[in-house]
Amino acid sequence: MAQIIFSKKDFTKSNEKEYQLEYSVNEIGKGSDLIVERLTAKGDYEIIQAPLRRSNDKLFIIWDTPFDGRILFDL
Repeated sequence: MAQIIFSKKDFTKSNEKEYQLEYSVNEIGKGSDLIVERLTAKGDYEIIQAPLRRSNDKLFIIWDTPFDGRILFDL
C-alpha cells in the first residue's frame, strides 16, 4: 500500500466545526481502499473512521480537530 503522511498544518478549516484535508482522485484514488490513521502520543498509529466527502475529482477527509497522521491506499 502507498501512503501519504500529513500534519496538523495541512488541514484547512471548512466551517466552524470541521477541518479537512483535500486530495484529488489522481493522488489517492477514489477512496474505496482508504485507511486514515492518527499518530498517537506514543508514536504509534491508530486507525480512525474519518468521514469522507467527494466533490468532482476531489476527496475530503473530515475531522473536528487537526491531527498528525497518514493515509494508506492502493494505487
